[in-house]
Amino acid sequence: MNSYKTKLQQLFFITLILYSFSFSQDVADFSIPYGNNSEVGMYVEVNDIKMYYEVYGKGRPLVLIHGNGGSIKSMRHQIDYFSKHYKIIVADSRGHGKSELGNDKLTYNKMADDLAVLLNKLQIDSAFVLGWSDGGIIGLLMAINHPQKIEKLAIMGANLQPDSSAIYPWAVEMVRHATEDVNKMLAKNDTTENWKLQSELLGLLREQPNIKLTDLGKITASVLVLAGDKDVIREEHTVLIYQNIPKAQLAIFPGETHLTPVMNPELFNRTVSKFFRNPFTRPDTKDYLK
Repeated sequence: MNSYKTKLQQLFFITLILYSFSFSQDVADFSIPYGNNSEVGMYVEVNDIKMYYEVYGKGRPLVLIHGNGGSIKSMRHQIDYFSKHYKIIVADSRGHGKSELGNDKLTYNKMADDLAVLLNKLQIDSAFVLGWSDGGIIGLLMAINHPQKIEKLAIMGANLQPDSSAIYPWAVEMVRHATEDVNKMLAKNDTTENWKLQSELLGLLREQPNIKLTDLGKITASVLVLAGDKDVIREEHTVLIYQNIPKAQLAIFPGETHLTPVMNPELFNRTVSKFFRNPFTRPDTKDYLK
């Protein structure tokens, strides 16, 4: 059991399933209990589940989407920063935090559909969207399947498929080992943790997403593609995403990892904020020839 927990903690550090390292290293003190705020927290019926969400600030709507195994609290640095300028809508994704899992298999497509329905219920026609890790995948699927809902999109550490062409092999291997151990606990009918939920979360990492490059070409919104240069996602895969979205821009942070939004929020938030205010500009080819 101890060896299982050691491997799982390592995996969850890499994939943000528990955010344990980032939370332990984060010394920021927020007076607002993001993710557990009884003053603003609400539930709404979305598709087949009750979804928990919180709203902060005023102005243009901005949707924040956390990663695998995270929750609203995972986006605390972004809520605190962007709520000064935007109306922040942030929810616990299906099967995460206080939101229900539902009875069917957990998929990114369902999670994207959930957010589109949430925006409809909040009478929001379109919004800026910022997704981190699995949240970036969900953001891409929203832009593909619900394009009218996305005005601008920023994604950090997202991938199009779950294999080693997109993700470094050591991370793929850790997911495989963790899956084997979770399956053993399920076979034993162990009740020390919610192994069914852990199996669903690992299933996302192991089997999903499966987004075609041609689908990226359908995205009409402006998109900022972000990653660390020591991310879980291969740098060439991040570049591939950027190259196949018609109106995309690219930011790979030097010396940064998958955890930049919480480990270096000043750099991350400032970069995303600049994109939302006014996308970065570059010279046209003809300008080089003058």
